[in-house]
Amino acid sequence: MSYEAAMSELQEIVARLQDGRTGIDDLEKELTRASQLIQWCREKLRDTEAAADQLLGNS
Repeated sequence: MSYEAAMSELQEIVARLQDGRTGIDDLEKELTRASQLIQWCREKLRDTEAAADQLLGNS
């Protein structure tokens, strides 16, 4: 999964939650998926920052 795809899916989930398009039966599933996507994006950003620091000699 790309960072952009993860962010897009996360934005879709947030929009559904804000618009009230998520029923109570799906709320836990949506929140769990959003949490997973946030975690994945954070890790990707940390990994990219570490790689950039290494390439630029900032480590």
